[in-house]
Amino acid sequence: MSLKDKLMDYAQLIKFEHTIFALPFALASLLLLYESFPGFWKIFWIIIALVSARSAGMAINRFIDLPIDEKNPRTKNWVHVTGKVKRHEILALIIISSTIFLISTLFINLYAFLLSPLVLFLLWIYPYSKRFTNFPHLILGVVYFLIPLGVDIALNERVSFLSILLGTAMAFWVAGFDILYSLQDYEFDKIYGVKSVAVKLGISGAIILSRLFHLVTLSSLIALGFVSQKLGSFYFLGILTLAGFLFYEHSLVKPSDLSKINKAFFTINGYVSIIFLLIVLVDTVFIK
Repeated sequence: MSLKDKLMDYAQLIKFEHTIFALPFALASLLLLYESFPGFWKIFWIIIALVSARSAGMAINRFIDLPIDEKNPRTKNWVHVTGKVKRHEILALIIISSTIFLISTLFINLYAFLLSPLVLFLLWIYPYSKRFTNFPHLILGVVYFLIPLGVDIALNERVSFLSILLGTAMAFWVAGFDILYSLQDYEFDKIYGVKSVAVKLGISGAIILSRLFHLVTLSSLIALGFVSQKLGSFYFLGILTLAGFLFYEHSLVKPSDLSKINKAFFTINGYVSIIFLLIVLVDTVFIK
């Protein structure tokens, strides 16, 4: 196997393309939270920290969930199940990504470095959580809640109310679509004892909770527009557009028809993240 093929397998293992969910939100956080614009290297290390932490988290998830994924028909062709990526390779990827993450936080500042072990701890807890709680999605939400807080600490060495609002929006956005994503494994999870909101509340209850979570996301983003001194009327118009995409996402997923979950999860959520970045970019850079 060529180096290119192996790198492609690693990228498939950690779903590298899904970085699009978190990175635009993080960049929007940077635009909203900076007091004096950071230099190139500060921005560089923030991005490296985010990408490496996410890569570590996905590798940890694959490493811990391998026994479950081997039994799940939906995941039977994934690279870590077929053996295209070996268990020791996943472990090596975890170590390398985690090390890069820790080093990158050191280059940011001491406070970011002190926060980094908590992030890694949560990344390890999340895959195990589906074994002891029906709400593992909230633990994933906490990981994303920390992203704007980490950006604020990196830029300003403090945690502001703005970053908490951003973190809340991100946390419930991610937890909401993670609930929808887990519906694909509803029958499997019931049989093998994997816990989730759907197993606890049923498919209809899980969809309702996901919608409530995304209402929290929209409420937090609206509140952000009133609190931030950098945002104006264009931002609120943009949030209306974003709300439309979330509404469309939920219209695709029905208790009687789960066939469009992948479209809702992969396509629409990618648009939501990018649209939010564009809204903030236009309102903070091109209009103000």
